[in-house]
Amino acid sequence: MAGPLDRWGYGVAQGARVAWYIGHYLAVNRMRGPLTGPGEEPFRPSGNVPGLPRLLKAMRRLFEQDWRNVEAGIYPRPNGLPADPVRALEKSLLFFRDVPEVDKRRIDRRHAEVLTPELRARYPRYYLQNFHYQTDGWLSAESARLYDTQVEVLFSGTADAMRRQALVPLAGALKGRDQRALSLLDLACGTGSFVADLKDSYPRLNVTLCDLSPAYLAEARKRLRGRRALRFLEANVESVPLPDESQDAISCIYLFHELPPRVRRTVAAEIARLLKPGGMAVIVDSLQTGDDPGSDGLLEFFPVGFHEPYFHSYLAEDFPALFARAGLTFEGQTPAFLSKVMVVRKAG
Repeated sequence: MAGPLDRWGYGVAQGARVAWYIGHYLAVNRMRGPLTGPGEEPFRPSGNVPGLPRLLKAMRRLFEQDWRNVEAGIYPRPNGLPADPVRALEKSLLFFRDVPEVDKRRIDRRHAEVLTPELRARYPRYYLQNFHYQTDGWLSAESARLYDTQVEVLFSGTADAMRRQALVPLAGALKGRDQRALSLLDLACGTGSFVADLKDSYPRLNVTLCDLSPAYLAEARKRLRGRRALRFLEANVESVPLPDESQDAISCIYLFHELPPRVRRTVAAEIARLLKPGGMAVIVDSLQTGDDPGSDGLLEFFPVGFHEPYFHSYLAEDFPALFARAGLTFEGQTPAFLSKVMVVRKAG
């Protein structure tokens, strides 16, 4: 049972985490060049852009919800601060060393450095881009080492807390059931951040981590070393080599906004194929236009400042209809700061 001291420790740790990454964000803003490329018109959003007080209020709501989940026993209290300060400093130095290259790529609007004939023979065309203008796209060990720091800096230390909100509906689906008899598939697992939190709550749950990047899967293996009941699968999420109706649950974190509209439909159908009758899929992704009207202008800016070629179509995507076409029922969504948690279910 969490007590006042636990709450205080949580607040201190998360406050220090936010301060650490906001410090990185402010430093990057001082280092970077102009937000628009040569010859481009200045960005003028059509929607509202939230000011700092509004963003801080929304961030506070996220952490308040995160703590309520801890109090309710949905998941253990997260550390917040890095367990290994030396490693955290090494990652920070690596991040700042890479910033000038990312910024130059952004100013020059270069985002196809990984589109080579050799890689094109192995990967889908839409995958071979420098998303976020990041070095090496998704396809190097250095990119995988940088990724978590990049995402936390972008979201001012809230990315893990936003991901953790997927554990709330999953807790309802798994409650009272034998973990050892259940299977969960984490689609586009990246470096394994979400599965690390999942395993803290469900150490005996059978989890398959699926990603198309061998480098990111290798990073996930390192992160999850020592955890049990794990399987790592290098595969395209459009065609996962697992049997029909083999998964009790599926999680999918920050994938759909990086897929072309056609591929979103393919992945939704694949989720429907893989889920057992009555199974649940939990999707965490960005807010969309209208979810929080006060933030619509900020969402418009995201693909301008970061190479996200499919984000505009994502903002307008009708997810209840998309999943309905795949035979899945959209059960609702819950906001989580700049993200949201969507839940869909296959009929039993």
